Amino acid sequence: MCAQKASGSPDKTAARVAELKETLDRYNYRYHALDDPEVPDAEYDKLLRELRGLETQHPELLTADSLTQRVGAAPVAAFGAVKHRLAMLSLDNAFSDEDVRDFDRRIRERLAIEGPIRYSAEPKLDGLAINARYEHGVFVQGATRGDGETGEDITQNLKTIKALPLKLRTGKPPPVLEVRGEVFMPLAGFERFNEQAIARGEKSFVNPRNAAAGSLRQLDPRMTAARPLDLFIYALGIVEGAELPAEHSATLQALRQWGFKICQQSRVVESADGCLDYYREMGALRSSLPYQIDGVVYKVDDLELQRQLGFVSRAPRWAVAHKFPAEEALTTVRGIEFQVGRTGALTPVARLEPVFVGGVTVSNATLHNMDELTRKDVRVGDTVVIRRAGDVIPEVARVLPERRVAGASPVVLPSVCPVCGSPVVREAEQAVARCTGGRICAAQRKEEIKHFASRRALDIQGLGDKLIEQLVDKEWVRTPADLFTLESERLSTLDRMGEKSGQKLQAAIAAAKHTTLSRFLYALGIRDVGEATAHLLAQHFRAIEPLRLADEDEMQRVPDVGPVVAKNIVAYFRDPENAGIVDRLLADGIDWPAPAPPEAAAELAGKTFVLTGTLQTMTREAAEEAVLKLGGKVSGSVSKKTHYVVAGTEAGSKLKKAQDLGVTVLDEPAFLKLLKK
Repeated sequence: MCAQKASGSPDKTAARVAELKETLDRYNYRYHALDDPEVPDAEYDKLLRELRGLETQHPELLTADSLTQRVGAAPVAAFGAVKHRLAMLSLDNAFSDEDVRDFDRRIRERLAIEGPIRYSAEPKLDGLAINARYEHGVFVQGATRGDGETGEDITQNLKTIKALPLKLRTGKPPPVLEVRGEVFMPLAGFERFNEQAIARGEKSFVNPRNAAAGSLRQLDPRMTAARPLDLFIYALGIVEGAELPAEHSATLQALRQWGFKICQQSRVVESADGCLDYYREMGALRSSLPYQIDGVVYKVDDLELQRQLGFVSRAPRWAVAHKFPAEEALTTVRGIEFQVGRTGALTPVARLEPVFVGGVTVSNATLHNMDELTRKDVRVGDTVVIRRAGDVIPEVARVLPERRVAGASPVVLPSVCPVCGSPVVREAEQAVARCTGGRICAAQRKEEIKHFASRRALDIQGLGDKLIEQLVDKEWVRTPADLFTLESERLSTLDRMGEKSGQKLQAAIAAAKHTTLSRFLYALGIRDVGEATAHLLAQHFRAIEPLRLADEDEMQRVPDVGPVVAKNIVAYFRDPENAGIVDRLLADGIDWPAPAPPEAAAELAGKTFVLTGTLQTMTREAAEEAVLKLGGKVSGSVSKKTHYVVAGTEAGSKLKKAQDLGVTVLDEPAFLKLLKK
């Protein structure tokens, strides 16, 4: 990391400014010229804000070569240079509601306007900015932003992007028209491209922004053409011989009529409150959008007011980028521990110096398994990039080996379970290592009970993780069957419980006895038996006893049950301890109605569905139940083997991937019609 912030003497301040300039220049070169970012955007923004603050306090230290006075890096030498007739400027950033209100206040004060200002608001795409020049309606030149004054000539590469019209759709094109936009790689295309690259043994891209920038900088346009790039136009450059609307938003619609692709999430809002409402709306939609964004942009919509406001330094006064909380951030690894799951799987977890990323403070991040830990080579003391998107569990994205502390040694898989001391085994060619302790291991017991009581299993209301941990620690519960022996008086003595709470929990446990065969099978936690497989087993055997007596051959007659899953199911029911637990559960009164036979919708039998977006007439769970009832399957990801994607409102990247793969997409009315056949 860089040295500590300077304070006190002028010499220390000057040294800190020089250090920041050198560090930021290196980061900038790696990010813009080499498409190989060294640090996350949040780290770069933090250092740039520090530099700008020091230069404001000490104007004598401000120089023309400071990155606070520039937009980006110089173009790489492999492409011809293009001088921008109208500079491609960067935007100032806002990071809080207060920053946005200050931006709005400054504009109204400078314009001497008391009423609300109208702003054109749009998502801030995380791609590569370009300028496209048209002469008499024909595309003649494309360039990257470069340093804002001079960019790289990427004309032939831009021609390969289908979203860019080669000829304008107008009978009276202006003699000269320059448009500015963002080239990006949609998330579905990014995932597919990386999968194909890995299959070919090639290097994959770190993120869609890298993929877009790297694709545009291919010397062979055929390489660019093979990559799934897209483009949104968001502004004008030079315009000669044409009269365009007086508002930015209306100009975008005019450009759309001429054949340009405009982001459909763009719209006009009013006042700072309107901007902040839009920001929150885009933040909620962010994870479901088919492309990556890192914030939103507000622009004064009236072009004459833009002209009056002008520019400060290298940024317009009339626009600002409101950044989302960083989804990547730097921190250090304090330690690496191994958590034990329900099936004994050991998961390495990095204990981190707490860092704010993706809107929350993160102090732990998963490393998935030993193969992943070894591949990323994460060690205690390392400086790492933490990634978090939406509700996804934070993970270590990559290590910065140049910052590794001396003497840091690779992490070794423990030979015994860190919880119970039982031997740890790792089967050949398996990524997962497991504790062999079974129910001897308190960690496995806790996770087994949590799964058994979970919402999609027996759904025991009020029995949360903290209570389960107490029950196991006190040795009151060793197996799921022990739950049904608990009395309210005993439950009321647990932490944060009282007499009424104990009675309510006991009633909830009793109510959970009435379930379905498929939920019961899922609740048992048999390895590789998820909800869909449990439903298929219930439909095939229709009762618990035939299932318990079946051999592997009979198991494999169930759709989608292969040799490995069949072996796991048979082994579970043949195990004396498991058999005893099932006997106790049945004796305690767990029961269910006989499963209904699959209904006569033959085209759904064995078909795989993926649900995305929000359905208006039913919950996601109800939709899944309806598919399973008709013999279908529900998956969480889209592939070539998917038969139908059901797209509700605000459907995201799964819908785009289905369209790219040619998978049948059903809207809600079509889905309901199919269910009723």
